[in-house]
Amino acid sequence: MPVNPVEWTSERFSKNYVADYKPYNFVDGEGVRCSIYVSGCPFACRGCYNKAAQDFNYGSPYSRELESQIIKDLSADYCQGLTLLGGEPFLNTGVTVPLCEEVRESFGWSKDIWSWTGYTWDELMEGTEDKRRLLELIDVVVDGRFEQDKMNLNLAFRGSSNQRIIDVQASLKSGEVVLWNEGDYY
Repeated sequence: MPVNPVEWTSERFSKNYVADYKPYNFVDGEGVRCSIYVSGCPFACRGCYNKAAQDFNYGSPYSRELESQIIKDLSADYCQGLTLLGGEPFLNTGVTVPLCEEVRESFGWSKDIWSWTGYTWDELMEGTEDKRRLLELIDVVVDGRFEQDKMNLNLAFRGSSNQRIIDVQASLKSGEVVLWNEGDYY
């Protein structure tokens, strides 16, 4: 395995497995959300809350049936959007990119898409084309590896204080990190 995570590719690691899918939850971002947990993450952060999903073979293969169910669930008026978790969504782009493309095709930008990632923003900017494509489709990313010594249970939508909540579209447009909600989430 390369030491530099920028060199990691979905093609090399992903088995296109899903660890779990949870419709209509309130914890994986703002509002009522449908959350998909992809399988596989080589970051293996100490204290990871979803250790089982680090295994790229965990769970079951992603399917068109699951994708159709997610789109159906997202169509509920009270559902604000989709959340991508894991595992590592940016190393499972064979699942996450087509799903996000389908969300945009079905709902435009009326449903938001959030993602958690162990990658930092800078690593994603240096990364592969598929990582960049996923960023183009999402609204909010929580970046950075979970650091147990910086864990704080009082943080909104983050496990450790090094992680940032980034407004992806504003950041891509400006060429620099723009914090979601103007950083008013501490």
